Amino acid sequence: MTDITALKPERLLSVREVFGIDSDLMAPAFAERDDHVPEIDAVYRFNPDVTLAILAGFMRDRRVMVQGLHGTGKSTHIEQVAARLNWPCVRLNLDGHISRLDLVGKDAVVLREGQQVTEFQEGIVPWALQRPVALIFDEYDAGRPDVMFVIQRILEQGGKFTLMDQNRVLHPHPSFRLFATANTVGLGNLNGLYHGAQRLNHAQIDRWNIVASLDYLPAEEEIAIVQARVPSTRNEAGHDMVRAMVAVADLTRKGFAAGDLSTLMSPRTVITWAENVEIFRDPALAFRLSFVNKCDEAERPLVAEYFQRCFDLELKESHQLSGS
Repeated sequence: MTDITALKPERLLSVREVFGIDSDLMAPAFAERDDHVPEIDAVYRFNPDVTLAILAGFMRDRRVMVQGLHGTGKSTHIEQVAARLNWPCVRLNLDGHISRLDLVGKDAVVLREGQQVTEFQEGIVPWALQRPVALIFDEYDAGRPDVMFVIQRILEQGGKFTLMDQNRVLHPHPSFRLFATANTVGLGNLNGLYHGAQRLNHAQIDRWNIVASLDYLPAEEEIAIVQARVPSTRNEAGHDMVRAMVAVADLTRKGFAAGDLSTLMSPRTVITWAENVEIFRDPALAFRLSFVNKCDEAERPLVAEYFQRCFDLELKESHQLSGS
């Protein structure tokens, strides 16, 4: 297994050739792949502005936050850039279960030569900080206050990290990079869409050098992705069906943004729906099993209306919509 600490960027890749973006930039890349490098998604579609923002993070050690509604592919965007640069990458979801000890580390009892001894086990932050790793904090605006203050210590460029319990000062690896994804850019749950999102103080947000905003793909691009994933839709009838599916998904996203729905269809859900059509040979049944049954029962008539508008076909009666 490759020693990850020994890896370093050894070549430059053309952003134009690798990402299809009209730019003369050259991005640093590793020659070898490590177990922590994400797998390349060959049909992934890159948003040019967001991709350039992420590349700036890798090239110039900028702290980059990607903001947008869930399902827009914020984390996968960072991962797919890292995959093409062969850059090791680790994601950490800052849900309510992540504590300061998870980030920093803690003492643990281990067996050494048959004897129980207490030793310090590093958390994810000191582990990543000392390696050529892109560390991604998912759901950044959902982190607990004690967790956020730990992260604040490494947001400065070249910021050192002190392990108080160990009396050690850690210096970041030259190829350590830091990214985050968020739904609200630290504004909290103002519109009621993201329960659990916290307001972040200005000092936190100000330490992120670049904030990129990511929206859903244009309809034609989303259709192309679904067809690339589900080969059986690569014909005229399949294209028309996928177009209607993407239209339904767009309505759920608008309904979610307006507060009419508590959930929405991500591109991943649309792909799942198309895959299930292959199994059940029925777009309506596949839709119920892929999405409708995940919705609040009171919202299902509205979802059924979206389906009817796009497919010119009624879903089954409400008792069947509820899965009974």
